[in-house]
Amino acid sequence: MPYLVREHLFIGNIGDAAEVLQNESNEITHILSVLSSESISFFKEWRSGISIPSKEIRKVYVRDMESEDILVNGSKSSLSPDKLLYSLEYAGKDLKFVRMAVPLRDMESEDLLDYLDVCLDFIENSRKEGSVLVHCFAGVSRSAAIITAYLMRSEQLSQEDAIESLRESCESVCPNDGFLEQLKMFEQMGFKVDRASPIYKRFRLKILGDSYNRGEKIDGSKFGADPTLPAEKISHDVETSPEKEAPPTRTYRCKKCRRLVALQENVLDHVPGEGETCFEWHKRRSGNPFNRSDENECSSIFVEPLRWMTTAVEEGALEGKLLCVHCEARLGYFNWSGIQCSCGSWITPAFQLHKSRVDISTI
Repeated sequence: MPYLVREHLFIGNIGDAAEVLQNESNEITHILSVLSSESISFFKEWRSGISIPSKEIRKVYVRDMESEDILVNGSKSSLSPDKLLYSLEYAGKDLKFVRMAVPLRDMESEDLLDYLDVCLDFIENSRKEGSVLVHCFAGVSRSAAIITAYLMRSEQLSQEDAIESLRESCESVCPNDGFLEQLKMFEQMGFKVDRASPIYKRFRLKILGDSYNRGEKIDGSKFGADPTLPAEKISHDVETSPEKEAPPTRTYRCKKCRRLVALQENVLDHVPGEGETCFEWHKRRSGNPFNRSDENECSSIFVEPLRWMTTAVEEGALEGKLLCVHCEARLGYFNWSGIQCSCGSWITPAFQLHKSRVDISTI
C-alpha cells in the first residue's frame, strides 16, 4: 500500500502504482512514474499479464523547455536537447488517471536536478486537483528524492530535515548518494534549479566531464552561449528601451584583437588553495595559509565551456590550447582531466584563460 506523506501526496513502488492503475482508487487521481523507461509497457515487462490502457496527451523534450525559457546568459540544461523530459497520458481503468512518466535511472551519476522543476510542478498541481502517487520501482530512492525536493521547496526544509520528515511516513526511503548531493545543491540554490548559479554550472561541467571520461562525443549544444550574442542582445535592448539600464558586468576580451571571450557570469569560482595539499604535497608555505596576500591572486580564470571553444574540444583531444576564434591568439588551455590553478586549487575539467592574455573591464 502507498504511504501517505502529506495530504493528497503518497509515495509507493511499482506494485502500488500497478494496483491503482488496474483497479479503482478512492483517493489517487494522478500518478508520477519515475522509472528507467517512460513507457506504460514497463509495467508489462515488470509482470507479465498486466495490461494497462493509455492515451497520450503529449511528450516534452529538453529542447522544448529550453526554447520556452531562454536564459539571459545562455546557460542550458545538462541533458541533451533530444532527451525526453517527460510524457503525459491518461492511463488505467477507464483512462481516469493522469500519469506523468519521467525517464530516470537509479544511478548516482544520473542527472536529477534537471527533472525537478517539471516533477515538483506536477505534484503541486495534482494536489490541487486531487491526490498524487509518486512512485519508482522500489519506492526507496528515486521517488524519495523527488518527494524530498518537494518538501524542501514547499516547506523550506533543509535536505536533512526533509528526508527525516519523509521517513516519519515511510522509514525505508533512502535516495542514492548522487541524488543526495544534488538535493544539497538544490538547497544551496534556494530550493530552485537556478541554471545561472555557479553551483549549477559546476554541476553541468561535471556532467560534461563524466561524459568525456565515458568516451562519449561531446555535443557543442551543451556549451554555454558565445558571449558575443548576449552582448549584442543587451545593446539592442538598451537602444529600444533606454530607460532600462543593464546591470554592470565584468567582461574578458582577447588582448590582441579585443574580441569578447567571456563574461563574469561564465566564470566558475573556486576556493583558493583547495587542492594544494593533494597535488603539491612537497610544497611548504610559511605563515597562515588562509591569510593570502594579493600577490597570491590566481593568475588565471576558469570558465564554463563556451560555444566558441567547440573547434578546439570537439576534436576529442584530452587537452589543448584555447585560441581566439578571431585572431587565433593563445588565450589559455583546456584539459578534461583538470588543471591546477596557480593558487593550488585543482579544477576538473578545466577551461582556463590566462589573465595576462585577456583585458578585463566592467561595462
